[in-house]
Amino acid sequence: MRLDRFLSNLPRFNRQDARQLLAGGRVRLDGQPCFDGRREVRIFSRVELDEEVLQAGKAARYFMLHKPIGVVSATEHPEHRTVLDLLDEPDTHDLHLAGRLDLNTSGLLLITNDGQWSRRVTAPQNKQPKVYLVDTEDPIDPACVEVFAAGLYFRFEDLVTRPAELEILAPRRARLTLHEGRYHQVKRMFGHFQNKIVDLHRVSMGALQLDERLCPGQYRALEADEIGSF
Repeated sequence: MRLDRFLSNLPRFNRQDARQLLAGGRVRLDGQPCFDGRREVRIFSRVELDEEVLQAGKAARYFMLHKPIGVVSATEHPEHRTVLDLLDEPDTHDLHLAGRLDLNTSGLLLITNDGQWSRRVTAPQNKQPKVYLVDTEDPIDPACVEVFAAGLYFRFEDLVTRPAELEILAPRRARLTLHEGRYHQVKRMFGHFQNKIVDLHRVSMGALQLDERLCPGQYRALEADEIGSF
């Protein structure tokens, strides 16, 4: 919420008090004096009045996980182990997923407690490219390249998929770049050619590549430049 509202919501202050505190330079936001009541206060923000801490602020957390096959992309599940079960971190209940992968899909998964950041990662209008390695049961029809680039009609959603780039690497292996995330999209696209997916692995989202040093089930914190790439 706005800083002036944050202050006026405290029992001891009203709106006039909040304006006076800001004008007097008595309020610091993330360690810096703040005079602008329109500044946003998030759960990660530290707010101080004189020498008093009004909100200490949570630490923002960002993780890259190499999701293994057979682990569900959810914060909890009655039957399967979840990706949060793979994290040796405190307060995992504060974390959520920035995008998902199917149960039998492996690869890059992002986990955070920063809702604004995860919305930037997953917002359809941002069109962040997602790259997958695809292995199929039958040889890949070269016609897939042109058809995927033109877009496929999905009857259930009554829409045409956004243009996708397909690079055939071997008779049964390809690299596919999507700019959206429809339900079982890759399987449905190849299903249009009656070709079954036998392995699906996400290697990147946006400019962020899966760290090759991470084995399935391993994770690490993101670097500052990786966080800022979205």
